[in-house]
Amino acid sequence: MSTVSMRLPDELLREVDKRAVDLDIPRTEYIRRAILAMNRALEDAKRRDRLKRASLKVRAESMIVNAEFAATERAPD
Repeated sequence: MSTVSMRLPDELLREVDKRAVDLDIPRTEYIRRAILAMNRALEDAKRRDRLKRASLKVRAESMIVNAEFAATERAPD
């Protein structure tokens, strides 16, 4: 495992320490979890963006299919 040295504003470090104490974990574990959470959030945002772009590409076709299904549901048997 590698070591990272960083500078943080005093107020941020106090907040990190408080939250780490609240969770009963070491400061480094809190920071590690925060980084992992940020990485997951960024990946989730990228995935949502890809899905949104894909959805927009097929939107017109989807509306046609939805209309066909709606017509079928309203049709007498």
